[in-house]
Amino acid sequence: MAQNLDALRLALQHSPDNAPLLLLLAEGCLEEGLVEEAEQCFHRVLQNDPAHADARLGLARVAFLQGKTSQAAVRAEQVLSDTPTCAAAYLLLARIHVTENELARAKAMYDKGVALNAALADPGIEKDLRGVKPSGNDDSSRKRGAMTSSGAFLESATEDKDEDENDDDGHPRGGAAFDLGLADFEKPKLNFSGVGGMEVLKEEIRMKIIYPLQHAELFKAYDKKVGGGVLLYGPPGCGKTLISKATAGEIKANFIAIGLHQVIDMWIGNSEKNMHEVFELARQNAPSILFFDEIDALAADRRDLRQSAGRNIINAFLMELDGSESNNDGVLILGATNAPWHIDPAFRRPGRFDRTLFVPPPDEPGRAAIIEVMAQKKPIAELDPKALAKKTEGFSGADIKAVFDLATEEVLNQAMKTGKVIPLTTKDLIKAAAKHKATTKAWFESAKNYAMYSNQSGFYDDVLAHLGLLKR
Repeated sequence: MAQNLDALRLALQHSPDNAPLLLLLAEGCLEEGLVEEAEQCFHRVLQNDPAHADARLGLARVAFLQGKTSQAAVRAEQVLSDTPTCAAAYLLLARIHVTENELARAKAMYDKGVALNAALADPGIEKDLRGVKPSGNDDSSRKRGAMTSSGAFLESATEDKDEDENDDDGHPRGGAAFDLGLADFEKPKLNFSGVGGMEVLKEEIRMKIIYPLQHAELFKAYDKKVGGGVLLYGPPGCGKTLISKATAGEIKANFIAIGLHQVIDMWIGNSEKNMHEVFELARQNAPSILFFDEIDALAADRRDLRQSAGRNIINAFLMELDGSESNNDGVLILGATNAPWHIDPAFRRPGRFDRTLFVPPPDEPGRAAIIEVMAQKKPIAELDPKALAKKTEGFSGADIKAVFDLATEEVLNQAMKTGKVIPLTTKDLIKAAAKHKATTKAWFESAKNYAMYSNQSGFYDDVLAHLGLLKR
């Protein structure tokens, strides 16, 4: 395979814009695990043909392999919006829903994909979906209509009068109902004391988020609204979601976490409705924190899909964020991203995500604090957090958890042989840490390039300071 890839790379030197060659190279790279090179190939195809369905779906597959499920789902849904007969997009959505244990939705997507192309049948997915009935919210009970690649609106010949009716509480019935399982959300019990390290970030959050909400009357005296948007960015696994939830716990606010794929709907108009209802839910339960993970999935689509119907949901999001038609007072919108360089500048203008917080990997004292928190529910004979912290330079919180998992697996192998609980030791953890590589290094390699050469506004100054390239 490596020789085939080299031959394709050589051919592309003579024909750099050859879309079939680029797609072949991308597929080969995906088979070999060269995800970043595959992503570059798909982007090169889209530079010449922004509507190329295979390349757009390829970026969705890349996002899925990188663990960015929201971005993958958003991209796949928008491919279907423009190309409703793309069977592979249905299969990808089925895989995404399976990973999130949304088996009814996965079954509906899988059945549609296989009906369009039986050759795509996947025994692995079928095994996961055995005995599952498809959800009624994914087909006939949804709004009858889809957007074609030419922008035309197609309506089904079948009609259901009940679909436009409301129930006794005024909520839409059937597929028009927006149900993300958010009705029972509550104020998080987690606060800053349950988050190890991040002391500098916690103080920034207090100054930019907590104190304004705690002293709302003082802000009103200066005619300044309480709320707005805050963007959290940094390497994956460093606690952006955790610190967001803890922030809600600190101010005793409702915390509503949303994945963009929960809002995006392939049927025209539904996505905008869903987005409005999410914001309305937050407004009705203020003070509240509305948390959007992988916000770059939305911002990136604004850039890549200029002719797509997906622009409607982006504009709807920005309108809700602006509060142009509703009052967002008391609602804080937090967006988290691992790829801030994909965020459209329109998202960062004043009044939107104008406040940014860099969430770096924990320093040595922070790692020691995280280690202590993670060790609380483990059988440990002796623990030296400082010693382990020294051996985990550059590790994220997720990396430290992986170290505990590796050490636990080793000890469990011995415990199963003896039938007795064997406590973990610092030696076990240090041994496990030597086997694990920090996942933040790859992120900083990319971030450094943007920080050095695309930092006219100073957006990446915190990254440069963390790398020791900027003195303050």
